[in-house]
Amino acid sequence: MKIKSTIIALALVMTGLATSPAIATENPTVESFTFTPTEIDLLGTSTKLDFELIVSHPFGIENLSSFVEIKDSRGSTWGAYITRTESPVNPALKRVTFKGSLTLPRTLTTGVYSVSAVEVKNNSTAGYSYGTGAIVSKKIRDLIDAENSLLVRSGSDLNYEYVTFQGPAYDSSLSISYKNTTKYNSNNPPVWKVGESFNPADYYEQKVTFLALQVKTSTPSVCSTDGKTLKLIIEGSCEFTVYTAKTNDFALYESKQTIQITGARIKSVLNISKIDSQNSKDLPKSLTLAQVYSAAVGYVLPKTTTPSICVPSGFTVRLISGGVCTLTYETPATSTYLASDVYQQTFEILRDAQTISFTLPSTANVSSKSLVLTSTASSGAVVAYSTTSTGVCSITGSTLNLLTAGNCSVTATQAGTSTLAPVSSTATVMLTGAVVTDKKSIICVKGKSTKKVSGTNPKCPKGYKLKK
Repeated sequence: MKIKSTIIALALVMTGLATSPAIATENPTVESFTFTPTEIDLLGTSTKLDFELIVSHPFGIENLSSFVEIKDSRGSTWGAYITRTESPVNPALKRVTFKGSLTLPRTLTTGVYSVSAVEVKNNSTAGYSYGTGAIVSKKIRDLIDAENSLLVRSGSDLNYEYVTFQGPAYDSSLSISYKNTTKYNSNNPPVWKVGESFNPADYYEQKVTFLALQVKTSTPSVCSTDGKTLKLIIEGSCEFTVYTAKTNDFALYESKQTIQITGARIKSVLNISKIDSQNSKDLPKSLTLAQVYSAAVGYVLPKTTTPSICVPSGFTVRLISGGVCTLTYETPATSTYLASDVYQQTFEILRDAQTISFTLPSTANVSSKSLVLTSTASSGAVVAYSTTSTGVCSITGSTLNLLTAGNCSVTATQAGTSTLAPVSSTATVMLTGAVVTDKKSIICVKGKSTKKVSGTNPKCPKGYKLKK
C-alpha cells in the first residue's frame, strides 16, 4: 500500500498536477541588499548612492526591477528604480542582481534616513508566486535605531534628533513604559523642599547609556547645580533643564521643568512615656504600652533590641524573662518630615534574689593534688566554678586542681533563670608545699646485660632497649 501511494505521488509531480514538497512554499531569498556609501556628507564632493540587491530562487525571479525608497523621520521620501543586470533578461536565472543609483539633493536636512526596497517575486513557472516582503539591509553599525539606515551629515555633524532619555517618572501623565519599573515609578517622587537635592538619574531613564545625563538651572539663587545634581537652596520657583549634550551624532535633547520649592523638612519629635520596673512574677506576661503618635506617620509601634527578654506587638509588650528590656521608636522620612531620631525606652524586669554558700579552706598543700568544691544556691540550682589564678590552680567540673604554691581564687556562680537573679561568691585558698612527683622504674637490656633505670620519666641509655 505504501509503495502504491508513493508511485501515485511521483506521477502527479511528473505530470505537473503536484509540486515537489521541498520547494512548494519556498520564498525568494534576499542574499544581500547594500547601499554605498552608508553615510553622505552634504558638504562633500558627492551625494550619490549606489544600490545592489541580490535575490535567488530555484525557479528564477519574475521582476525586471524593484524600487528603492529613502525616507526621513518627517515622512519625506526620495526613490529610484534598480534593474536587473543580466542581458538579455533570463526569467529562469536562479540568482539575480539588481542595481541602480540615486543622487540626493544637498538641501536635505541632516539625520537618519531609512532605506528599503520593494519586494520581488519568484518566477511563476514554479506554480506559485511568493514575494520577499519589504527589503532592508543587514546591520551595518551600532548607532541606536539607525543600525541599517543612511546617515546624512553636514561636515561631521549628524544632528540625530533622538529621544536619548525618558521621564520624569514622577509625572504619571506621560504614560511612559520604563524598562526598570522598580526604580522608575510615580510612587517615589522627589522632595521639593529647601535643603534637599535632586538627581536626574533617579527619575529619568537613559535610552542612550553612554551619553551623560546633565542638569542646568536658570534660577541659581533658588536651586544650584554642579551639572549632575540640583541643590534646593531657598523657597521659590526653580527652573531647570535635564539634558544630554549635542555630539557629532546626536542632537541636543532636553526636558525643561519648573518646580515650586517649599520650606525645609524637620525631624518628627516623639514623646515616650516612662515605664516603671516590673517584677518577674507570673512570667511570661503582657504589659500595655502608652501609645506613641507622630505627626509624620501617625501611631508609631516599638521594636525590641532585647528579644530574649521582651517582644512588642502593637501597643503591648510580652515580658519573657527578667533583665533590662529595651524598646526603640523611630519614624521614616516622608515628603514632609525627615526621619526621626531613634528613641529608646528601657525598663527592668526585676528577678528574685538568691544566695549562695561557698567556702574554701584557708590553706592546702599542693601535694594533695586536688580539692573537691562544694557550694549551695538557695534556689537549689546548679553552681558552676571558675578561677582567674592561671598557673596556680585549675578547675575541672567541681574539682580544684592544685598546681603550685600561691594564692588560688575560685568563684562559684549560679547563672540565674528567667525569674531568679544571678549570684556569685568568691573564696581564696593559699597553696603551699611542692608537687610530689611519682617515680617509676624500667628495665633496659643490651645483649645479655640488663640495667634498671628510675625517675619521673625514665628512658633507656644509648645502646639499650626497653625490656618487654
